[in-house]
Amino acid sequence: MNVRAVADLSPAERRALFERDAGIEAVRGDVEGIVDRVREEGDVAVREFAEEFDGVAVGNLDITDEAARAHAELEDADDPTLEAIREAADNVRTFHERQRPEDWRESFAGRELGRRFRPIDRAGAYVPGGAAAYPSSALMGVIPAVVAGVDHVSVTTPPADDPNPVTLAAIHEAGADAVYQVGGAQAIAALAYGTETVTTVEKVVGPGNKWVTAAKAAVQGDVEIDFLAGPSEVLVLADDTADPEYVAAELLAQAEHDPDASVVAVTDDADLADAVAEAVEAGVADRERAETVRAALENDASGVLRARSMSEAVLFAEEYAAEHLSIMADDDEALLDRITNAGSVFLGPYSPVAAGDYATGPNHVLPTNGGAKRYGGLSVDTFLRSSTVQRLDRDALDDLSETITTLAEAEGLEAHAESVRKRLE
Repeated sequence: MNVRAVADLSPAERRALFERDAGIEAVRGDVEGIVDRVREEGDVAVREFAEEFDGVAVGNLDITDEAARAHAELEDADDPTLEAIREAADNVRTFHERQRPEDWRESFAGRELGRRFRPIDRAGAYVPGGAAAYPSSALMGVIPAVVAGVDHVSVTTPPADDPNPVTLAAIHEAGADAVYQVGGAQAIAALAYGTETVTTVEKVVGPGNKWVTAAKAAVQGDVEIDFLAGPSEVLVLADDTADPEYVAAELLAQAEHDPDASVVAVTDDADLADAVAEAVEAGVADRERAETVRAALENDASGVLRARSMSEAVLFAEEYAAEHLSIMADDDEALLDRITNAGSVFLGPYSPVAAGDYATGPNHVLPTNGGAKRYGGLSVDTFLRSSTVQRLDRDALDDLSETITTLAEAEGLEAHAESVRKRLE
């Protein structure tokens, strides 16, 4: 990787770094066609798309029982993978239980006011997979909904001739109520509109490729979604105390996700910048997914950047608004205090992003493409609604009557004003 100076970036280079694209525009038209067909034809369309896109002739779309069997078989075999799933699930559950808000009611000069929180009834989580194993995505999508108290949590995951038992076991461990072998855009459409087999939901969450993301954009409005996420991102903010091998390891780890992943390191130390670039180059050949890693490192949204000061580096990080922000610096807490835009922050040399991907507890479904400037990652809040509660006694209404009636009449709403006067006659 070449080292570039932040101050010398051209307008085009800055756009590539700061205006990262999820790639959904290129497939939007095709996805809308898929969504329309699933909405109109239900299971028939879902099965046809499974054969066309996944190469699988799907019989029973509902594989809830198969997920339970996969879990039981791992348990019977005393498989260490199941123990890892359980430990990760416990950590995710514990962290998300801390997020549950409490209802409250307080008195304000005779006005009893409050707020209460209730879960949505039905949620759907997309878990990437098929023959591949993504147990962590199952835990991250399902557990927050269960903790929130959602009555029915559905999961869709791509079909395969032999669905991965680890993913299925994780879905069961997380507490899903129904599991369907449906993938891609057709899965999002099935959750949004329902089919003969798939139960419709009120909110769809979870990561996926550009087809999944484009489908979430297409159904938004008819059903709620978490957010539109693009390829994985990491930004490492480092000073001269950082170990270049650790910084390079973070870049390589995120680069193996996707050829369109964005991986950036920014530092005010020229020697560190050069050492990181060298360590990254040396590490590519050792990766099993070297071709994917190389593509991610070479895309325009990746690079090693040299800032003139840590203040300039912090300003860059704020504008970048990374999905994952790793801070490897002597006073990492002071730098964190200056940053508001980040999906999840990893402090210090022994907090790799991979720890958060799998086992620490915070959710790994996070905003990309600068979305951290506007919203946070998946959480218990994602699955809750809030409503306010109000009770006034006669004196409280009397105290506010002039304010209410004056404003109502200013808006030309005479009946509003009269609804107050009537009670005070």
